[in-house]
Amino acid sequence: MKVVDIRRKAFSKRVFCFAVCALLFALCVFAEAQQKKVMRIGVLSPGVPNSTRINRQVFWQSMRDLGYVEGENITVEYRYAEGNSEKLPGLAAELVRLKPDIIVANTTSGALAAKRATTTIPIVMTNAGDPVGSGLVASLAHPGGNITGLSMLNTELGGKRIELLREIVSSLSRVYVLWNGSNHGNLLIENYSEKAAREFKIELRSLDVRSRGASNG
Repeated sequence: MKVVDIRRKAFSKRVFCFAVCALLFALCVFAEAQQKKVMRIGVLSPGVPNSTRINRQVFWQSMRDLGYVEGENITVEYRYAEGNSEKLPGLAAELVRLKPDIIVANTTSGALAAKRATTTIPIVMTNAGDPVGSGLVASLAHPGGNITGLSMLNTELGGKRIELLREIVSSLSRVYVLWNGSNHGNLLIENYSEKAAREFKIELRSLDVRSRGASNG
């Protein structure tokens, strides 16, 4: 498990670095047109502030390397839903009212909330599960609209996990899945999991957990 956790953390860090590059590219476009303007970035996250502390350190180090200093030529407005996805639409609307130059939206739910809040402010999505299936973009080749960024493309892995479990335990007949029904990306993963479970004649039981010690399933 430790090896898997280490690999997962390393992969998440690489994904974040790629997202930073996408954001910096967008910033460069704006900087060329308005070099004297202090750029404002809005960050929308479904998590809590401490959960992104390391990512923020990586982000600001990358920004400093390119000459961006917070408070001098760039400012960032952070909005956290603290684990409650239902807060995202309100937080997205709040960021839009601040008129940032760019909104960085983490996860599918965050990107969807940002998309519904504005059609003009550029949105950089990170960790989105299935941007096409969720309706964020028209296609990966030609996203269209005001959204760009990166996708984890991990929704199909829901079915692959069921398949791997079946290979490990040939007598497997029932699987319990914990998921957050308020996260649109999790809904897509569950759909793939259910399809795979039917193919292997495995009973799939879903437990909708949206907070610690709470279950709606």
